[in-house]
Amino acid sequence: MHHLLRRFAASLLAGLLGAAAPAMAADTASFEPATSTLRLPTLQLDAGDRYRDVVVRLLDPGQLRVDDPSVGAELQYLTTGSVLRLPQVVIGTATYPKVSLTRPGLELLSVGGLLPPPSAADASVPGAVSTPFPTLENISVEWAFTGDANRNAVVGVRYRVQGSSAWLAGMPLRRIHNETSDQGRTWPLRHSGSLFDLAPGTSYEIELTLTDPDGGSTVRTTTATTRSVPMPAPGAVVKPATPATLAAVLAAANAGDIVELGAGRYSSFSVGRSGAPGRPLVIRGTPGAVVEGEISVFNQRHVMLTELALNGRVRFNGTNDFSMTRSTVNATAALGGHGIITFTRAENAYIADNTVTGTVVWSEAALGVSGGNAGEGILVTGPGHVIAHNRVARFRDNISLLEDGEAVDQYSIDILNNDLSEAADDGVEADFCMHNCRILRNRLTNVFIALSSQPGLGGPTYFVRNVVYNAVHVAFKLYRSSYGDVLLHNTVVKNGDALGIYAGATVGRLYARNNLFIGGPGGTYGGYSSGTGRVLSIADLDVNSADLDYDAYGSNAGSFTGRWGATSFASLTELRARTTERAAVQVGMDSFAAAPVFPGAPLTLYNVPDLRLQPGSPAVDAGQRIPNINQGHQGSAPDAGAYEQGQALPVYGPR
Repeated sequence: MHHLLRRFAASLLAGLLGAAAPAMAADTASFEPATSTLRLPTLQLDAGDRYRDVVVRLLDPGQLRVDDPSVGAELQYLTTGSVLRLPQVVIGTATYPKVSLTRPGLELLSVGGLLPPPSAADASVPGAVSTPFPTLENISVEWAFTGDANRNAVVGVRYRVQGSSAWLAGMPLRRIHNETSDQGRTWPLRHSGSLFDLAPGTSYEIELTLTDPDGGSTVRTTTATTRSVPMPAPGAVVKPATPATLAAVLAAANAGDIVELGAGRYSSFSVGRSGAPGRPLVIRGTPGAVVEGEISVFNQRHVMLTELALNGRVRFNGTNDFSMTRSTVNATAALGGHGIITFTRAENAYIADNTVTGTVVWSEAALGVSGGNAGEGILVTGPGHVIAHNRVARFRDNISLLEDGEAVDQYSIDILNNDLSEAADDGVEADFCMHNCRILRNRLTNVFIALSSQPGLGGPTYFVRNVVYNAVHVAFKLYRSSYGDVLLHNTVVKNGDALGIYAGATVGRLYARNNLFIGGPGGTYGGYSSGTGRVLSIADLDVNSADLDYDAYGSNAGSFTGRWGATSFASLTELRARTTERAAVQVGMDSFAAAPVFPGAPLTLYNVPDLRLQPGSPAVDAGQRIPNINQGHQGSAPDAGAYEQGQALPVYGPR
């Protein structure tokens, strides 16, 4: 019989959703082939009573179907016709959708009890689904709702290229609670999340399955299209310019034209004309052309700057669909030390493959919010921006969003594959992200603070596969009552506390999986303590809403201590027993194949290390499977940290 069941599982591969996390949603059954055991978190008989924690032995699967359209969002057994309907089934590491078993052979092993009738307030009332401002590679998904007073509704996600047959699993949407932070900020009730690493210029079908045991379960399907990479128009007219003729050439330029700067030195200039979709107005440099001062592009559309050399700054205030690529920007003190910036709301900027260098000199006197530093390397506000593959160094904040009253519609923003160093305050300042800011695969070396969410406004704010080496103060600044931060597969090696968050205000709804944190002896730099070498120190953590697990921790201080809210621990065993980190592992600097030096003198400008794992590290195969994040892992499970053992390094900085 076990052989039959294994053949049954294999026959479902065509409907495979992807890797599944061990924790089950309310609509997910799990099957254990070794014991023929099927576990059902809930089970509804016909349209009547509902039971919890039902366990049956599957003697015969009967007639099997996958992707059966008759299967809804509830685990249900229909006595008429003897049909078991399962919205999702986990078998080993795979998840199968919409499985129905007609006339199966079942043996009841146990049942947890009868569930009380649902309260009307506990039922979900689904609202509108939206996919605001898709970027080139990622799509934000929001689903408004009311009800669900007992907070047990979940939303599963599948997606596929429109017109294809194979579905892929996405991360479940995160429930964003309509709560008020310590600092009086509020956000609306909804389910929210992202699809990651998609193809540019491609339409996707997205299926959302809302499961609420108390009522309101439903399935919604929507479509969204990623943006294409901005390019000059095919067959664009090239209009040569010199320092003497540039103003006139720009004044006469049309949508789709390429204004090409010949060799020479150009003073500041403004672009006062727009392009059009698919026909951007392009200003392109050539060897020997250097701009001295500011390029300003205010309140225009579809303007592209490319292959420029600039000593000064670029401002694109209010310009939508702006792009700047393959350029070199050297900031100047006379222009505030800024690089590429907008101080007012803009949409859908694409800033990629640039080298942007500021004026900050790396020293203790320069560090921190009150240090001797100036300038934002790349700064945006508004939705839909993509900041990718830039090399940015020597600014106050290397990449940043606006804060407080200046922050406008900061959502659906991608900060990807940038190579960042010598940030005197923040490497990436993703402050006041409203939802679905995605900080992915950045490398940060020699920075005061690596990654800031000060605060996240409910979330999700995603930090995924970032590599931090020699963060002087903290790796993650989740301050000013930050809610909804999601930390996945990051690698951190720094002096002081490995994961130290000294917020002085609630750190709410923090979610972390598969990260690797190593600290060591600390100190005080620029007036800020880096901690004492604890592996984890978050005194302000809201432990009731925090969910951290499958992380790897270590300390070069020779101890394993930390603080989780008001709870202290002094060993890996105590960490596992007293926190949600039940699958955590302990690691050291010997986990890395290239034997990098520990950054114990943080004011040093260290060379960029290779922090890939070596075989046999406790971090190898120590992670949890997360759909759309770590599919394709090498071993029995994903590795903790930013790098899967044996895989090539990502491309950081200009391509």
